[in-house]
Amino acid sequence: MSSPIRPDTELMAYAGETSVVAGGRVPLKVSCRGAEEWRLDVVRLHAPTTAPAPPGFRESPVASSAAGDYPARWQPIDIGSCAVLPAPVRGLEAFSVSAFVWPTRLAAGRQAILSAWRDDREAGWSLEIDEGRPTLRIGNGGESVALTADGVLAERTWYFLAATFDGATGAMALYVRRLEGHRVQPGPGRADATATATVRPTPAADEMLVAAWRGEGDRRGGFFDGKIERPRLAGRALDAEGLTALAAPRVPAGLADALIGAWDFSAEIPTDRVVDLGPNRLDGFVYNLPMRAATGVDWDGSVWDWRLDPAHYGAIHFHSDDIYDAGWQTDVTIPVPADWPSGVYAARLTAGDAEWYVPFVVRPAPGAAADTVFLLPTATYMAYANIRVRIVSPYTDRLIGRLTVVDPTDLMMFDQPLGRSTYDTHADGSAVHYSSMRRPVTNFRPTESDLGMAYNNFACDLLVIDWLEQHGPFDVLTDEDLDADGLAALAGARVVVTGAHPEYYSKPMLDALAAFTRRGGRLMYLGGNGFYWHVVFRRDKPGAIELRRARQNIARWNPGPGQDHHSFNGAHGGLWRDLGRAPQAISGVGFVSQGFDRGEPYRRRPAAADPRAAFIFEGVEGDVFGDFGVMLGGAAGVEIDAVDPRRGTPPHALVVASSSGHTNVYEESEELFPNDPLDPEAPDPVRADMVFFEVPGGGAVFSVGSIGYAGSLAHAGYDNPIARLTGNVLARFRDPTPFKMPPTDAV
Repeated sequence: MSSPIRPDTELMAYAGETSVVAGGRVPLKVSCRGAEEWRLDVVRLHAPTTAPAPPGFRESPVASSAAGDYPARWQPIDIGSCAVLPAPVRGLEAFSVSAFVWPTRLAAGRQAILSAWRDDREAGWSLEIDEGRPTLRIGNGGESVALTADGVLAERTWYFLAATFDGATGAMALYVRRLEGHRVQPGPGRADATATATVRPTPAADEMLVAAWRGEGDRRGGFFDGKIERPRLAGRALDAEGLTALAAPRVPAGLADALIGAWDFSAEIPTDRVVDLGPNRLDGFVYNLPMRAATGVDWDGSVWDWRLDPAHYGAIHFHSDDIYDAGWQTDVTIPVPADWPSGVYAARLTAGDAEWYVPFVVRPAPGAAADTVFLLPTATYMAYANIRVRIVSPYTDRLIGRLTVVDPTDLMMFDQPLGRSTYDTHADGSAVHYSSMRRPVTNFRPTESDLGMAYNNFACDLLVIDWLEQHGPFDVLTDEDLDADGLAALAGARVVVTGAHPEYYSKPMLDALAAFTRRGGRLMYLGGNGFYWHVVFRRDKPGAIELRRARQNIARWNPGPGQDHHSFNGAHGGLWRDLGRAPQAISGVGFVSQGFDRGEPYRRRPAAADPRAAFIFEGVEGDVFGDFGVMLGGAAGVEIDAVDPRRGTPPHALVVASSSGHTNVYEESEELFPNDPLDPEAPDPVRADMVFFEVPGGGAVFSVGSIGYAGSLAHAGYDNPIARLTGNVLARFRDPTPFKMPPTDAV
């Protein structure tokens, strides 16, 4: 029986490309069960719908040759990370395997360390952990035997594990050594467990997997949660002394005749490649973005940047819930005609009582650029993708000021392995550092939001897009476009308009915006909590970001000692203000507080009377404005920013309006203010500042310092002070007349 919580039909999808130039193609990957077929229509998105409030949902149907009905099929999500290493295991009559391991989730049951194993056939061999106990398992496809050590491992502790098998005698042996002081603890010169096997292993393929094995349909399973370092494979059964030598960073020449592979996870960290140091050069690859640049057995606290001495970072942290790409096949490819105008489009899928939108951006064709560009903050969407914390955190109700209501999307994220956001933790409790759009993303849809609000992130940005459409042509670019092409992405643009929450920014993106304003460009920052966290993209992993929240005092987000540098490029992670590029330096304002219960209006400040700001308030009556909005009832709310000269607000910046009177749900952030708390003239530190300033070269910046601002634009059919004021700024910023820097006494 169908219910409002769990409908009979399950429908999910994602796109192979989030941004495509006019004339390109969008691969669409769909999974559906409970229906015989699903329907595809292509639409252009305008206003969102996540609550019964204006402006009302708006989409425009777009003629597409891809529209139509398609047969339904269910595609399982390929979740969990591992390494795949080519190795000639099928012909081995004897072998030795070893690795250093640092387990983090022993209660998860059987987990592979190194395997040439088909679990559905019980064929091959596997060095694994079973309920916390090291185990060597051998099977011939009809029968299997397991040798298990007596002791239970401890979590987050380094061990050396090794196993040997001699086909001539059937002898199996297990070695377990705990590390102390970065060295293998001395043990007896004999195995910790031995047995004689009555079967011989029959691996199904010439490969060895790290942190997983193969199962039904050749799918990977048995995922290990924790770190693994220095996987080794030899072609004979070594004794304890030989195994110790095999585990050395450089395998001694005396083992050359037995060595098959000695893989080094500290090499080529920014890539998927796994380098084999042995003579066979059996290089492999990692799958689904496990955490590289992870501290290993040799890390002693003397190195904090993996680029300086990679040997300290010889481990990879694998997770059973890592995901880069769900691994689905393409069901249909949507052609994007060259004459489609730039904008935000979507594949709208329907099947039975289910509906799913897959948004994508159409970039302008070369030579067709408009003078205004809207930057869709897709890095922020990636960071929040499939966020679960709102329903698993005990603090959510306090944060939003009311009870959390669970909806079908929340349940979907528990029913399906969709991967987690960078606000969640992995199943083993470690921080999530990678996020991707190459999977179904529940909150990247015009009909969904997150954090218990009617509008947030993508839905909120559609409100800005809907407002922009009232003011003439504009182009849409994504964060990935700006990161990849830099300033060239903004060629021909005079005005850049941000989304409501451009929180996550890469260095190339910041560089591009700074260069844009220096050359005379105009920046309209129509949001809050912007330019805040440092993220990194990777060219060969489109749709993904890496985020290391360095110096973060929230335990679930902390990358751990020595792991503050991104694996994608080695750059230090963390807040941009801690990296010398505070948001105030680019937008004039920076994050100061957040609250999700109520928004407040702005009130004009004395600087609003400055002739330099006269164009902003043309036709805007009254000192108080913005006491309305579909988000929290006021233009200043959700996450808010204020000026701070210590962190880069230009001295000539005009604070033309500010909010006040926010509830005690809004707490002042750790970003302290320069104001003397005893100064009766000091403004409320919890406030949103509206700021304007000129930039040398004829450019200018206008910032509103509030995510909730976007929710006020559409009030009364866009006939309101917020929309009027913002339209004034857009009109002047589109005017090619250069802005002049005000006179100053500074030297």
